Amino acid sequence: MATKSFRLLSHWAALFSIFAILPISECFAYGEALAKTLLYFESQRSGRLPHHQRVTWRHHSGLTDGLEQGVDLVGGYYDAGDNVKFGLPMAFTVTMLSWGVIEYGDQITGAGEYGHALEAIKWGTDYFIKAHTHPNVLWAQVGDGDTDHYCWQRPEDMTTSRRAYKVDENNPGSDLAGETAAAMAAASIVFRRTNAHYSHLLLTTHSRGLNRICFVQLFEFGDRYRGKYDDSVGAARGYYSSVSGYKDELLWAALWLYKATNRAEYLTYAVDNAYTLGGITWAMTEFSWDVKYVGVQIIASMLLKDEKHRQYADILERYRSKAEHYLCACLNKNNLTNVRRTPAGLLYVRQWNNMQYVSTAAFLLTVYSDHLRRTGESVHCHAGNVGPDEILSFARAQADYILGSNPMATSYLVGYGPAYPRRVHHRGASTESYSESKGFIGCMQGYDNWYGREDPNPHTLVGALVGGPDVNDLFRDERGNYMQTEACTYNSAPLVGVFARLQELEGEDELSSS
Repeated sequence: MATKSFRLLSHWAALFSIFAILPISECFAYGEALAKTLLYFESQRSGRLPHHQRVTWRHHSGLTDGLEQGVDLVGGYYDAGDNVKFGLPMAFTVTMLSWGVIEYGDQITGAGEYGHALEAIKWGTDYFIKAHTHPNVLWAQVGDGDTDHYCWQRPEDMTTSRRAYKVDENNPGSDLAGETAAAMAAASIVFRRTNAHYSHLLLTTHSRGLNRICFVQLFEFGDRYRGKYDDSVGAARGYYSSVSGYKDELLWAALWLYKATNRAEYLTYAVDNAYTLGGITWAMTEFSWDVKYVGVQIIASMLLKDEKHRQYADILERYRSKAEHYLCACLNKNNLTNVRRTPAGLLYVRQWNNMQYVSTAAFLLTVYSDHLRRTGESVHCHAGNVGPDEILSFARAQADYILGSNPMATSYLVGYGPAYPRRVHHRGASTESYSESKGFIGCMQGYDNWYGREDPNPHTLVGALVGGPDVNDLFRDERGNYMQTEACTYNSAPLVGVFARLQELEGEDELSSS
């Protein structure tokens, strides 16, 4: 009995210690978080930087990318803390930025960040236009992860391989082609509002004298010549292997093509291939640059609200069932399969860069809660029905954890709040600025002089969402702890929509309380 009482007291003491660390009620400046998130993408730019570049510790880089292969591949984004341009995660980044603007463009405008959001998208799509040099050719990657990781150099100095890799008829990459098509289709929707010419440019390509819809051409290429891109581009394996295969990207692309063109053939493709490509068979608990099934299922579910889609209702309902499985898993309301959580309530999928799954989940939960609010519906979970307010509240809790409402009392969005990671695993941010010191930093010199320093990075990688804490909410701010301290573009991209919506919600709360 005494042992049982001691265990009970220990249990309550542990709970008390957690609540003592966590703020009972904390207000966050979501507008500031939104602005800083968008600023991060300027830190990741490759190519010739514009005169209005706000991240001044960066400079031009990768100005000969593609030259060795006779193509212009200057531009685009470095994916994370290295200097490689990986096509698949870059395309997903742009798709998610565009989706956020499509859903919350008015809120982003209200925050004064619409122009910056468009710039972030366009920096990626300008590169994709260059990378699609032929109807059946898409350049997949510039740089080699192995040689790049051997050196610790700021991108302005890199001496590592800049070899470019492509997919084509003989070396297919359906997943890469599908995601790039989705990115360009989503971006074309965004730019209709402010730049019809550029929106049309994304639609139309003039390669080899042809005049076809660009992202349709990419989709048809990916669908006709099927295969995983990392089977064709060996340099991508071990870094961005397409574990889920290409079937999810084909469905994902088809739905974005439908949204961009309103052509029924693309919705029909997603319906007719729902079973064979896994759209209504896979019940997932993650959404990421690799696994798109949940995104497909969410978009398909939201089509049910329109009367013109009633002819597809049977299949769309099956898509919705899988979408709700994911939502309920995040909310811990499935009977068996739920997303694991840390003791403080953060969604936890895996050890390496877990925050990417948190940000995508927060985005999908936010978007779907607004869909439910518009339709007057709820999500049907094993533990009961869940309405839009509860779903949005949980998404907000995940965002608040990111911004500092956590046991470490630190913001995992770099540059936000009083405490945040100071030793981000990032070559450019951890070495002296090219604008301050144009002296060449050699391959191993960066490791000798900068990587091993215990001091904070000389530059703050503002707006970067790092990998985040472990399963016990613990975090080590060390440059070599790349699983936790490295940030990626696809981590931050979904947060643009989330922070925009939460800023609006904060304003609604203030009005209701006044």
